[in-house]
Amino acid sequence: MIAFFHGMATMGFIFAGLFFLRFWRRTKEGLFIVFALAFWLLALNQIFIAAAGSENPLLSWEFLPSLGAFGLLIAAILIKNFEASRKGRR
Repeated sequence: MIAFFHGMATMGFIFAGLFFLRFWRRTKEGLFIVFALAFWLLALNQIFIAAAGSENPLLSWEFLPSLGAFGLLIAAILIKNFEASRKGRR
């Protein structure tokens, strides 16, 4: 049953990445492609956790793709905010 939920979460992350990829193709806004990559990293994280079957993923290497995804999201949002504030000063 747990594997089923990992599969559902993986599918959700993949579709969310495709959703943001569609917006990136329309607007060519860099924030959308970073969001797509982050969701695909979260999907990869779910695959690693399901394949390893570890009891506590927070204490193992399977947590690293998730950490990378959240780091990407934070960096992209900060860059976008600094660009907006720089444009406002001119």
